[in-house]
Amino acid sequence: MINDKKVLFSGMQATGNLTLGNYLGALKNWVTLSDEYECFYSVVDMHSITVRQDPATLRKRARALLTLYIAAGLDPEKNCIYYQSHVSGHAELAWILNCFTYMGELNRMTQFKDKAAKHADNINAGLFTYPVLMAADILLYQADVVPVGIDQMQHLELTRDIAERFNNIYGDVFTIPEAYIGKVGAKIMSLQDPSKKMSKSDENPNASIYLMDDPDTIMRKCKRAVTDSQAQILYRDEQPGVKNLIDIYSACTGMKPDEVVKEFDGKGYGEFKLAVGEAVVSVLRPLQEEVARLNKDKAYIDGIIKENAEKAGYYANKTLRKVQKKVGFPERIR
Repeated sequence: MINDKKVLFSGMQATGNLTLGNYLGALKNWVTLSDEYECFYSVVDMHSITVRQDPATLRKRARALLTLYIAAGLDPEKNCIYYQSHVSGHAELAWILNCFTYMGELNRMTQFKDKAAKHADNINAGLFTYPVLMAADILLYQADVVPVGIDQMQHLELTRDIAERFNNIYGDVFTIPEAYIGKVGAKIMSLQDPSKKMSKSDENPNASIYLMDDPDTIMRKCKRAVTDSQAQILYRDEQPGVKNLIDIYSACTGMKPDEVVKEFDGKGYGEFKLAVGEAVVSVLRPLQEEVARLNKDKAYIDGIIKENAEKAGYYANKTLRKVQKKVGFPERIR
């Protein structure tokens, strides 16, 4: 608890460009959480380097992501928005937790297997112990809740196991985090393969709508979206492409899927795709305008980076000092 509020932690990697799916599924819904929780939102740039990154590009994308957090409506006065790499406690706690995590547990992590298959030329130790750093991210702030998708649930379960193991040895040190169950964001699928989620790492440029795509690009991608030959706008699993477009339109307009079906009853896919594109453009335009405004105010963003790193560091060090004392590290002489 901080300021009589439960603590919530979440973060996104500073790789690739955020998609419409990231925004509608997560970022948009984070905005209201600061009323109920003390929120820590990290740009998890340390996680990013398990895959080789161009340094200048990583720095640029990290700043762009932090700016997007703010542009999306996250108030940096109410939420702690910071770079993971600016708080050394993440790495320090991760090392300690490595010593309380079993090889067998890490071997079972499905994401390691997936990433190792994709990056066979760079299967590094960081890729293997990635879930321990994720546990450190969460436990460092004594997070009560963590918004996670189904693909991250395995990592949260490992975090809970590590925390409980440590607590069983040393007493009540870590808060045991729970998965955040709140308003469910829209699950947006690929425009070219609606059987998988829209991804910022998709190699097909037409599969994902990126938050900074210009209107012409958005309209073109929507027009090229995969549908089917049934020529009916119905919300059903048998038409995954059409269903995905209905989900996008619903999320952008606030309409329910059955209301969308009713609105476009008897109309063709071409007209529907055009409407979807226009709805996406209308949602992303104010976000893009705010990003442009913030990018012109370098001093403001720099101030947030500095102040929130100090705030995150303060709470991280409270936990870290407690953990260091428990495991037997000598106290620092001040």
